[in-house]
Amino acid sequence: MASGPVRVDETKVSALLGEEIERANASFVREHTGFAIGGVPPIGHRVKPVTFVDSTLLGYESIWAAAGTPNAVFCLTPDDLVRLSGGVVSDIAV
Repeated sequence: MASGPVRVDETKVSALLGEEIERANASFVREHTGFAIGGVPPIGHRVKPVTFVDSTLLGYESIWAAAGTPNAVFCLTPDDLVRLSGGVVSDIAV
């Protein structure tokens, strides 16, 4: 997970995982998370993902995340995001 102004560097994520990755299509996202692209929350997925949280997110006092639909968000702290998602804080931004 990364903030809106940055992009996730797929090469960095591949290196952290030790395997190649590719961008997920809409059906893969729905099947594995239970949510549509644009509304995928950081928790509550059908299949628990390996989660990386970009270290730049820790610089924010609060952050907003999708809440299950493309029209809903919720506020939390970066520390809550890491704790709730089980994410590993890493440098994954371009």
